[in-house]
Amino acid sequence: MADQPDDDTPAPSPEREVIPENADAQAVEVVAAATDEGDTAAADTQAPDGETTASPAVAAPAEQLSPKERRRKARLARAGAEARPARSPEERHSERVATRRDKAVRRRTRRLQERAKAAERRAASPAPEPLAPVHATVEGARRERQGIVVSDKAEKTIVVRIDTARRHRRYEKIVRSSSTLHAHDENNEAHEGDVVRVVESRPLSRTKRWRLVDVLERAR
Repeated sequence: MADQPDDDTPAPSPEREVIPENADAQAVEVVAAATDEGDTAAADTQAPDGETTASPAVAAPAEQLSPKERRRKARLARAGAEARPARSPEERHSERVATRRDKAVRRRTRRLQERAKAAERRAASPAPEPLAPVHATVEGARRERQGIVVSDKAEKTIVVRIDTARRHRRYEKIVRSSSTLHAHDENNEAHEGDVVRVVESRPLSRTKRWRLVDVLERAR
């Protein structure tokens, strides 16, 4: 046919591209040119008045803070307060001492004012009536007994027999009984057979709780 070419050279495939031999060198030249243009544009910036200004420096890296410092700054930011400068232990101690001293002065002043007000209230109020002592020494009525001396052998001591007679509650019979006690006789006035009167007293010995008052009748 007349439409077909006479040579037998195959046509290039559409999927394959022909890469020139100096492709790598061209790519390197393009990248270098772009870098030079960017550096020049960043370095030389024309100001409105015609002067050339340098581009700003690269930002410094953020300060590295410890977790404690970050929390402290966050608290101050929430409270709206300014961060105080770091203080040494001696400065903190002196500040605490000064604070305690101020509080002590205020506390002392307040207590003095309260005491003065209390004194004024006491002076204005009427004096209370004196109260009777709770543990006052009250002497009750001492018991007295009348009996017959049955022994006076001991020194300053007599044995007195107390005779009692009472009517029985059910049988209405007279029941007689007696008991003895030891009494103190300071002058040895009473003798055996005398009728004496004794009165109750404080403990004078292991067995004596009574004291001789007088001799009512002498023995015959």
